[in-house]
Amino acid sequence: MNLGNPIARGNTAKIYLLDNKIIKVFNDFLPNTESINEENKQKYAYSCGLPVPKIFDVTKINGKQAIIMEYIKGITLGDLYLENKERAEYYMNISVDMQLEIHSIVPDTIESMDDKLHRQINTSPILNKRLKSYLLKELNSITFTNRLCHGDFHLFNLIKTENRMVVIDWVDSSSGDIRADVYRTYLLYSQFSSELAEMYMRIYCKKSGLLRSEILQWAPIVAGARLSETVLTENSERLMEIINTYLKM
Repeated sequence: MNLGNPIARGNTAKIYLLDNKIIKVFNDFLPNTESINEENKQKYAYSCGLPVPKIFDVTKINGKQAIIMEYIKGITLGDLYLENKERAEYYMNISVDMQLEIHSIVPDTIESMDDKLHRQINTSPILNKRLKSYLLKELNSITFTNRLCHGDFHLFNLIKTENRMVVIDWVDSSSGDIRADVYRTYLLYSQFSSELAEMYMRIYCKKSGLLRSEILQWAPIVAGARLSETVLTENSERLMEIINTYLKM
């Protein structure tokens, strides 16, 4: 099948637009369950009444895993921010409101964040045994109430249409601590802009009532888990610095 040129590329897949549908074609290095896993998570979010693209089919295209889903016509909040950075706080407020809506959901059938973090930390090739032991001990010591967490929430995963906001890219979603999900978002923003990261943290804490210190307790754990990911734009030295900073506390 000739899909033409991709309209977007990510760390795990290429995105194509064909016949007014989005086709997400996964990279070869991923497990052969990746498309089914993402389908299940996105369908679950859809079933919760969240604004999520509808999935039509999970298949193979040219020998690669693929998901065919609804095309959402619009522009991401990330692109709107890049067009006019003076409106950053306005877009960030919209995004936090949506994240709070996601965090209000008590999930049942979805991957456990605890299991996911354990697996990521244990399989990280960069962390030594001492650091893995420390991080897992910290993880096991935190108590929380399970809520739905997106796992990769940021302005570029929010599409503004004519009449609604739509949340895309649910492959990293899980049932876990919203404070970990917030720190994950903060970590992603801080990779590119400390100003944007701090703006996000301030707005989320103000709207949710959470304390910054509650969220930052997840810093070394989430940073350690991210070391297991294949992200070309991420700096492993930056993540190790975060972990070591908390080790000294």
